[in-house]
Amino acid sequence: MPRIHGHPVNALFPDSGPVSVMLFGEAPGPRGADQSGIPFWGDGAGITVFRALVATSRAEVPIGAWEDWDGARFRKLGMAPRLHGTALSNAYPACPTKDGDHFHAPSNRDLLAAANLLRLADELARAQEGRTSPLRVIAFGKRAEWVLTRLTDAPPFHLHALPHPSAQGLLQGAPNQGKGMKLDFLRNVWQQRLISLLTEP
Repeated sequence: MPRIHGHPVNALFPDSGPVSVMLFGEAPGPRGADQSGIPFWGDGAGITVFRALVATSRAEVPIGAWEDWDGARFRKLGMAPRLHGTALSNAYPACPTKDGDHFHAPSNRDLLAAANLLRLADELARAQEGRTSPLRVIAFGKRAEWVLTRLTDAPPFHLHALPHPSAQGLLQGAPNQGKGMKLDFLRNVWQQRLISLLTEP
């Protein structure tokens, strides 16, 4: 049986109240959103995202989640975060794979498909509801940034980009591609950069 489900993962919005920031990853991860059905919820990259969200009071995470950060476990236990003023999504809605077992980055064709562009525009429009100023959007990784700059039917938004928070993304985004640098240090630096963007007035 394939490890990757490949089901579309819907954007996650707060239960109530306006949205001031929307985060976009590349695509649901095999261990995280593909299993949990919630963006960033359960994969290695997502834990850094949620630590920043909790530090800025933009998310509530059940205490037990930190003990074993795993999307399948979260789904089994019905464990989910609650968001405040923040929405989460991905540049591509489902975990891309060619064999059902391994992640394969979404292609330009995947990202620029009419249905995907419409989905992104609709999500941004929903996040913009009730706002008089443009939404702050943060893209993780070059693929997410690339497709968000190509939207033509979305409401105006201010786009910020960070390297993808995966180990590979952090190393590639570091000086000299992270040679001689510890991954924990890079994660902490990245997390502080995200916190700064989340707390901008």
